[in-house]
Amino acid sequence: MDNASFIASLLAGAAAGTSTDLAFFPIDTLKTRLQAAGGFFANGGYFGVYRGLGSAVVASAPSASLFFVSYDAMKTYSRPVFSKLITSSDQMAETATHMFSSSAGEIAACMVRVPAEVIKQRTQTHRSDSSWQTLKKLLQNENGEGIRRNLYRGWSTTIMREIPFTCIQFPLYEFLKKKWAQTTGQSQVAPWQGAFCGCLAGGVAAATTTPLDVLKTRIMLSHSSIPVMQLARHIYKTEGWGVFYSGVGPRTLWISAGGAIFLGVYETVHSVLL
Repeated sequence: MDNASFIASLLAGAAAGTSTDLAFFPIDTLKTRLQAAGGFFANGGYFGVYRGLGSAVVASAPSASLFFVSYDAMKTYSRPVFSKLITSSDQMAETATHMFSSSAGEIAACMVRVPAEVIKQRTQTHRSDSSWQTLKKLLQNENGEGIRRNLYRGWSTTIMREIPFTCIQFPLYEFLKKKWAQTTGQSQVAPWQGAFCGCLAGGVAAATTTPLDVLKTRIMLSHSSIPVMQLARHIYKTEGWGVFYSGVGPRTLWISAGGAIFLGVYETVHSVLL
């Protein structure tokens, strides 16, 4: 990956992440409140839907940049490896490349995303605290578990959600772009076509991984650490299996529309810079 590609991925990712968070933050707030223990109205309802925006905006550019720099770099380096390992099908080799590269990108992005998500979601479900006040409470370590564990609460669950999500979204996104380009006789799709592919791929991935998103939300909002399987059993016994699809509508809508903007902006900025 040369310097020009690195800078293009860095800037395109930053623009994509920031624009998406600003445009669809209220839908994300509604989704979080639907998934939180106690229900939608107990956690704020329709009031203060921009609460927690500060932490999201601060983290969106660096986390998206980390994702795309890692994703684009790993595509370059891993494609020859998978081509040698999977000789029976070029499409399978490409799919494996995109799954591996997007997973690496998500792990890198979560270094920034997880603390921001903890702060954001706690602020979204609190009736008075700002993002800054939530951060100060976490740094005070009131539960005695340590600042790192408080800020990175839900790290493993987030990774557990993001890897299946991205393994569905990005191979599907790249496949749809490739097929669209082949159908129209182009070498690559236009940015608006990439946005449409991102919308469809994001919606499919979002709906499929909603149960993992519910678990991630509950863990991030809990006062103390709790094993994910123990939490899943507790939710099932006390609230039923249907709660695992709480917020599936807003989540699918948000990520479908957000995927169109996120990947559309990325494609546009990337095409301008290269």
